[in-house]
Amino acid sequence: MSDKVLHINDEQFDHEVLNSDKPVLVDFWANWCGPCKMIGPFIEELAEELPDVKFVKVDIDQNSTVATKLGVMSIPNLVLFKNGEIINRQIGALPKNELKAFIENSLN
Repeated sequence: MSDKVLHINDEQFDHEVLNSDKPVLVDFWANWCGPCKMIGPFIEELAEELPDVKFVKVDIDQNSTVATKLGVMSIPNLVLFKNGEIINRQIGALPKNELKAFIENSLN
């Protein structure tokens, strides 16, 4: 597992995501979610490939407060933040190249 992907809880969300000085991709996931497990390695690889983006994972089973507040109804749910604001969202799994394009296109 990459040390470039932070696993955070509800209490850490504001500090790690909303107050981050760089864009943040938040992966809302759960251990029982097959598609979440499928994209997990892609998230790890992209964290290495895109050093200007912060990658965090939030397990919705253990941290439901933020997920509920942001209207996360299905997972995987990838939410891209910049300057504390949501700039884009992707619901469902994507192949790695499409996930990378989603991030890059959202930030350009």
